[in-house]
Amino acid sequence: MTETLEQPLQDAPAAPQPVDNPKLPDPGVVDEKRRPILPAWLKDGTEFTTAARHTASRLGYAAAYHGIRAPWYALQLAAMSPRGTCRFIATTGRWVWDREAAPLRDHAVRTEDADEYMTLARLRGNRVRLRGLVTVVAAVFGLSFALWLYVMAPAFLWAFAAGGVLTLGYFGQQPDAPVIGPAVMRTELQKLTGTIVLRALESIGNPRITAAIKKGGDMNGMRFTSEITRDGPGYRADLDLPYGVTPEDVMEERQALASGLRRKLGCVWPSGDPDEHEGRLVLWVGDKPMNETTKPAWPLLKDGQVDLFKPVVFGNDQRMRDIVVTLMFASVVIGSIPRMGKTFLLRLLLLIAALDPRAELYGFDFKGTGDLGPLEPVMHRYRSGEEDEDLEYVLHAMRELKEELRRRAKVIRSLPKSRCPESKVTPALASDKSLGLHPIVVGFDECQVPFEHEKYGAELESICTDIAKRGPALGIVGMFATQRPDAKSLPPGISANAVLRFCLKVMGHTANDMVLGTGAYKAGIRATMFSRSDRGICWMSGEGDDPQIVASAFVDGPGAEAVVARARQLREEYGNITGHALGEGPSATVGMDILGDVLKVVAADEKAVWCERIADRLAELRPDTYGEWKGENVTAAVKPWGIKTGQVWGTTDEGEGANRRGIKRADVVAAVTRREADRLAS
Repeated sequence: MTETLEQPLQDAPAAPQPVDNPKLPDPGVVDEKRRPILPAWLKDGTEFTTAARHTASRLGYAAAYHGIRAPWYALQLAAMSPRGTCRFIATTGRWVWDREAAPLRDHAVRTEDADEYMTLARLRGNRVRLRGLVTVVAAVFGLSFALWLYVMAPAFLWAFAAGGVLTLGYFGQQPDAPVIGPAVMRTELQKLTGTIVLRALESIGNPRITAAIKKGGDMNGMRFTSEITRDGPGYRADLDLPYGVTPEDVMEERQALASGLRRKLGCVWPSGDPDEHEGRLVLWVGDKPMNETTKPAWPLLKDGQVDLFKPVVFGNDQRMRDIVVTLMFASVVIGSIPRMGKTFLLRLLLLIAALDPRAELYGFDFKGTGDLGPLEPVMHRYRSGEEDEDLEYVLHAMRELKEELRRRAKVIRSLPKSRCPESKVTPALASDKSLGLHPIVVGFDECQVPFEHEKYGAELESICTDIAKRGPALGIVGMFATQRPDAKSLPPGISANAVLRFCLKVMGHTANDMVLGTGAYKAGIRATMFSRSDRGICWMSGEGDDPQIVASAFVDGPGAEAVVARARQLREEYGNITGHALGEGPSATVGMDILGDVLKVVAADEKAVWCERIADRLAELRPDTYGEWKGENVTAAVKPWGIKTGQVWGTTDEGEGANRRGIKRADVVAAVTRREADRLAS
């Protein structure tokens, strides 16, 4: 019996161990958030100026509106004064004779309540005597005052009489048709409350949020962390989401959230709080959609100079706060569908660069419409069009730039660490004209055109990829804009190395991630949510820790020309008018002759050679030009000339035979013959 009882005791589960120590000390207050003594609009000069200008504008408009209509108001009120007089006499009579208490006295009579009636009668008698006395005194005083004015100051009597007539006319107007209406018809918006926010969050269909709201919220970690406040032209609500729910879950259902709030989609902007935990939601609800809100003027439109090494204002967020961008040490990609403001954004960034008198600008518009034309007076290299001669111009310009990149690398390498401690261009080095390390900014609009060109595409892609990788440290900024963000239009070597990314409206997640980076769509950073009316509004990534929504400043053609005129004057004073701005084009002799160089390194008795071996020989021939080339670079460089690669038998350095990708020397000779024939024909 004992054995049978001991076995179950051995198999019994152990008693649970408590994990909450009652003696565990409280951490106390780890952080204090003090609410500002002064509101934000009083501390920020821009917001104060905006608020003051808005108030003054409304008051001025109302004064002008009513001032013009004042004579008509007077005539209408004078015509209504008889009716107002009758209403005034009737109202005064009802007040004097205590007509408002008549229903109570009638009720006492009908119920034969003598005591109640006598009490009401005494009250009425007292009221009538007092009110009658007040009325008589007021009438006597008014007549006496009028007689005194008639004798002493007749002009004032007429003024008082006119005022009296207008006042009687005011009381004589119809309640549903006032004479003096509002100067501005205001659209009344529903005040944002906690109930409305919870209703909207419940409407997005997230099961955890729905369960938390039904259970009261706090048990699941969902609660408002502060009062709902006015924040710029809208409301801001801060709240913790239920455990396991992130702001991205809400951002994905922004359309349903807007429906729950009964606001337009462009008014609703949920986001996370980078200063808090991953479950904090900041819900900002604007009074108007972002694309309908009046934006502040661009600060650099009429005055100012730029230092590309410092942040520069280029747009505004949903709350109309200034958003800055720093162009130095970054490559830039811009993507969107057509007609969403991509080219205007690229032009704006080039305008910013133009206002730094040290900067050298390259602008290539492959759409061919001349949208970058206003910048011609300050451009070192400029071309608009997609014809072969345009692409050849661009190729020569980019070959120049590649040589410049190599020269800069040598200059920086030769500088002592005391001047160049981080092996990159600094503001001091950029300002030293003797070094030639000034900023260079290159803008490609519709960059898919040159990259897909049969003849020059491979070489241009190679140069631009090199600029995207090494250019930022050497003071060269490459900016690439395309309406078709894919691997061909925006090569991975460029998109993967871009620091600043601007994505206006796109149609799918692939294009979204091509511009903003892999995983952006899954994280809720979705440019697909923009509508066709959201021109100039984009997701910006790379400036700061988190992507943000920005409406770029709008600068039209005449405005751009005015900015360029100011930039040209700054450059003339600095002594930096070069290239296209002086009527000079790129040299056609700069760069590499890949076909000629291949023939130099492949002997006449060699029928075919491996591409990797040709790359090694080219590197020995011209280290500055081909120093980093590999076999695939040779393949890409000769492809536009109609030279195909194939399997070539050869021996390795160890003497072993192998089949590897290579080209035939006869094909190179034939390509050179065709090229020379084309040149003679042209």
